Amino acid sequence: MKLIYEGKSKKVYDIGDGKVFLEFKDEVTAFNAQFKAEFKGKGYYCFKISSLLFKLLKDNGIPTHFIEEDTNGFKAYMVRIIPVEVVVRNIATGSIVKRLGINKGYEFNPPLVEYFYKSDELGDPLVCKSHIIRFGWMREEEIDRVESLALEATYILTDFFSKKSLKLVDIKYEFGYTEDGRLVIADEISPDTFRVWTSEGESLDKDVFRNTQRDITEVYKRLHEILSS
Repeated sequence: MKLIYEGKSKKVYDIGDGKVFLEFKDEVTAFNAQFKAEFKGKGYYCFKISSLLFKLLKDNGIPTHFIEEDTNGFKAYMVRIIPVEVVVRNIATGSIVKRLGINKGYEFNPPLVEYFYKSDELGDPLVCKSHIIRFGWMREEEIDRVESLALEATYILTDFFSKKSLKLVDIKYEFGYTEDGRLVIADEISPDTFRVWTSEGESLDKDVFRNTQRDITEVYKRLHEILSS
């Protein structure tokens, strides 16, 4: 396998025929890599949770890059990533609370969609639709399609989590085009990319590391057990 990309949480290998293999790392970062750590087993549970949730979306007709899981990662279609992250918020917490002074726990009904320019160097800044169109990251009709898919996927995941007595707080999606031109949800869907609370308000996601810098492997393991039950 040829390594074609290595990020903060994954390695991506070209396995030919328009497909890649995603290997999940045990490293974790927060606040644009101001905090870094490595916890054994963390990558495994991100991979298992991502696989489970991608399968759920696939079964519900949502196009994704996921093909099948392997031993320590999963196979996926190679995609050209759109440089815009799409965040869907069900409940206010994190950056939006700091930016707008909204009370933590405020519920958005319907969910709120925000866009962020995918750039580690710039700290993934918040952008609006006019920015996206003006700088050629997506056309208006692409934005509409991306937002529709993000909301549809979030409704499916929110319902699934609710049945497990969990609250999907917010979630970040990345989108891309496959070699045959299909628009799909790509990257990962894990507690590195979404926030989830128990009915008592306990975090089962990367906020545990963001807030306390403690080992998150057991937290992710617990979440995987709940979602798999």
